[in-house]
Amino acid sequence: MQTWIRVGPSARLATQEEERRLTERRVDRARTWDLQACVDATLDDLALDLFRLAYLPQAVSRRVIEENGRPIDEQLGSLRFFHEPLGAPTNGAILLFGKEPENFVPGAYVQYVRYDGDSQAADVLVERRFGGDLLQVMRSLDQLAQDVAGARPLRQPNLADTTVRDYPEVALHELLMNAVVHRNYDNSTTPISINHFSDRIEIQNPGSLFGDLTRGQFPNGVSYRNPVLAEAAKTLGFVNRFGRGVAVAQRELLQNGSPPLEYVVGENHMLMTVRKRP
Repeated sequence: MQTWIRVGPSARLATQEEERRLTERRVDRARTWDLQACVDATLDDLALDLFRLAYLPQAVSRRVIEENGRPIDEQLGSLRFFHEPLGAPTNGAILLFGKEPENFVPGAYVQYVRYDGDSQAADVLVERRFGGDLLQVMRSLDQLAQDVAGARPLRQPNLADTTVRDYPEVALHELLMNAVVHRNYDNSTTPISINHFSDRIEIQNPGSLFGDLTRGQFPNGVSYRNPVLAEAAKTLGFVNRFGRGVAVAQRELLQNGSPPLEYVVGENHMLMTVRKRP
């Protein structure tokens, strides 16, 4: 069998080396997106100190690190951040440790807008953009969850005070981490959007259910679009258990006396709505 490749407006027979590269790329496309090679990137596009100092100590024991004399590409590869056959960082590495992730993944940021009303027609009070490497993004979103929780005392019938929140911090944290980890990054220029209205917070991310997960199984079923990102979020301490984010959010809302979580599973997006506690 002969392999033809297109070069500009014409086509010609592929060389043996070109056939090998095409085969490697075909195999690579069978992987999840975060495991695929970012073929336009090199190690120079990674903040390697971020990997060495912030991630590696959390993922590998100190003894192993001290005994490890392997070059950096092999260290990255052992944790699925470097694609050795194609000689390039994976997409997951670009998101987690990239110096400029948006150069390769244009939609890899989060847009937050707070409105002075219950619709987007209201005046904008605050607008923020969270970008950079995924560690920085997750830290910023963790702080956002604390900032908008709105803790306040509530007088009980026995005259004791208890603390409730407009929006439970843990619930927001879980939903925001879910949006970052499970969104579709592949060929998407759409950011995650957080719209904060006077009566609710809406979190929308590109990408619907993944793999063989059906609407009937959601939110109890699990199917990982980005397993490397999910593992990294757990390694870095931003999530405690896989596949439990929505369930934890629902529990926190119930314990806070908040309305239940609302969600829409669209064709190419997910929308989570957290309503303000009365």
